[in-house]
Amino acid sequence: MEFFNSALGKNITFVRPAYFIISGFIGIPNMKPYYVFLFFIYIVSVVGNTLVMTLIVLDHNLRTPKYIAVFNLAFVDLFGSSALVPKLLDIFLFNHRSILYNDCLAFLFFCYICHSMQSLNLVALSYDRLIAIFFPLHYQVKVTNRFMLSLIASFWLLAITFTLIAVGLLTRLSFCKSVVINSYFCDHGPLYRLGCNDVTPSRVIAGLSSYLILWVPLMFILASYCGIAYSLSKISTAKERVKAFKTCTGHFSFVAVYFIPLLITFTLIENIHPNARILNLSLSSVSPPMLNPIIYVLQIQEIKESVKKLLKIM
Repeated sequence: MEFFNSALGKNITFVRPAYFIISGFIGIPNMKPYYVFLFFIYIVSVVGNTLVMTLIVLDHNLRTPKYIAVFNLAFVDLFGSSALVPKLLDIFLFNHRSILYNDCLAFLFFCYICHSMQSLNLVALSYDRLIAIFFPLHYQVKVTNRFMLSLIASFWLLAITFTLIAVGLLTRLSFCKSVVINSYFCDHGPLYRLGCNDVTPSRVIAGLSSYLILWVPLMFILASYCGIAYSLSKISTAKERVKAFKTCTGHFSFVAVYFIPLLITFTLIENIHPNARILNLSLSSVSPPMLNPIIYVLQIQEIKESVKKLLKIM
């Protein structure tokens, strides 16, 4: 615990810069079309996720545990896009690359909470599908609206707690070497590595957060799908198996959209150029909020029916 004591000592003077500089896409030519593309993604994300949340609120048939989780995912996607994309465009499109110290920490805080909740929300949806298929007769008893609200609230608490700890540890660092953050936003890893005193506490919380927010959810989701596959194999008729599997296709698409780009980037991180890594990570951050509403409408039957009802009313 000595490294935590050194980070949390009371009689230490910390060197805090007035601002940081986000260097992200410097050195990549012809980036303006990409910024326009990001703006288009943001508009689609806002419209799509707002529509999904509106449908869930207005349609009483969608007030079920599954759609509580879907509503939360849409809210997180909307909130996360609004926290990241407008500021990213302001930084790079309008060349406002400097960001105040406190603003940078706030930027990090909101982006990381939303990123964490995207992953944890997929856990809630996978648990819902697992119980629905494994214990269909007991589903309404095991997964209630109250249970799903409690589960999502606990995930919010976990994400906020870990992010607050990470930001709190950053305030115990002195930045006396450089103020240039090699990322497209105030990213925790590149930021704490700029510290010139002991960064071990920040390194530990970064590793722990990555494990709890990325790898544990992924392992749980994969295990749940193994259970679902086993349960489907026990169904006697192919028609019933297909019908049960179709209830999982939307969630499977969410998982693929969120995890596959991240896994590819982190697997090849040592072999790809830093600019390519930053570009891939930025796309991994902004693409799911745009694609998720499209998946809702195209693959989830209840959402499709709700859209048809709304169009008839209009």
